[in-house]
Amino acid sequence: MKAEAGDWLVVEGPVIDHGGRRGLITEVRHEDGTPPYLVRWLDSEHETLVFPGPDAHVVKAAG
Repeated sequence: MKAEAGDWLVVEGPVIDHGGRRGLITEVRHEDGTPPYLVRWLDSEHETLVFPGPDAHVVKAAG
């Protein structure tokens, strides 16, 4: 998984149409774009350091 600041991290919920999270990647800690990422979650506005699991994917920022 590779990302840039400004991309979105989407974590799928355990049940279709329930529970997923979406957050803005505000900082990428490695130059090659690999995790961990600093993410500001839309549902809470909290920022956390995230090591994405297999249920997560990156959506590139529109540009």
